[in-house]
Amino acid sequence: MTFTNLFGAPPSELAEISADARQFSPLFPGAENLHDLAPGSLKNLAMLAPPGAIERRHSLALALRALAPGAPFLVLAPKDKGGGRLARELAEFGCACNETSKRHHRICSAEADGDQAAIEAAIAAGAPRFSDTLGLWTQPGVFSWDRIDPGSAFLIRHLPEFSGRGADFGCGLGLLAHAILRSERVKALALVDIDRRAIELCRRNVADERAKIVWADARAVNPQILGLDSLDFVAMNPPFHEGGAESRALGLAFIDKAAAMLRKGGQCWLVANRHLPYEAALARNFREVRQVAEEGGYKIVEGRK
Repeated sequence: MTFTNLFGAPPSELAEISADARQFSPLFPGAENLHDLAPGSLKNLAMLAPPGAIERRHSLALALRALAPGAPFLVLAPKDKGGGRLARELAEFGCACNETSKRHHRICSAEADGDQAAIEAAIAAGAPRFSDTLGLWTQPGVFSWDRIDPGSAFLIRHLPEFSGRGADFGCGLGLLAHAILRSERVKALALVDIDRRAIELCRRNVADERAKIVWADARAVNPQILGLDSLDFVAMNPPFHEGGAESRALGLAFIDKAAAMLRKGGQCWLVANRHLPYEAALARNFREVRQVAEEGGYKIVEGRK
């Protein structure tokens, strides 16, 4: 059948999706939120299930609550990223399925049904919560949701006292933003992330009138429309995984976008795993490039426009 509701981006050869399907994944800026739907209101759903166990069960439970009883529900995931557990997890929700395997994915076809108590328990388990360890609101599935990422911690220790207008690309929970906003010389800071959950958490975590929180893919931001042109600084811990695989293109695109948004003399500060070859992209975009620090497999590099 052709699915008119979508969570994530299942491979087109494994699921037939309508060209105007409604998207519900938090990783697609502008998508709707399954949590906001009335129970039983969806007629069908195709889902590329997330890899994290708590996040996946939370997403499955939200879908089962939103789907009408008996509605077609197609769930798939790579075998090594949760696919092997899908059928069992659906059964634990009281939802039987037919399971097949194709192109390294496990595919579960089901008719929506389930144990409401189990569904609500999984929704609660994956909901936002306050972390005493982080001192921030967090949620399973968001980058570094249960610990301080060592790369970000390293960058925070070496940040200069920024001034003027800037941006935090891939802001996550807002850890880096907190450090940047300690400087009274910072006039405005845009927090940009592709993950709706991170953006919602930042709205709880960063209570500063200088912060502008933007749900967007940093690679696709239009600086003029968002008022983010001629910035004085950009700081970032760019992601280097997409769809579970390493992708150096993400960091390279972040660097290109930062250069496009900075004024002459503006600064780009980034932390990255030491093996990632970002220096050539920095040299191409910036007048001056220097390595600030290196430690424990990470490096901090500054580029000046």
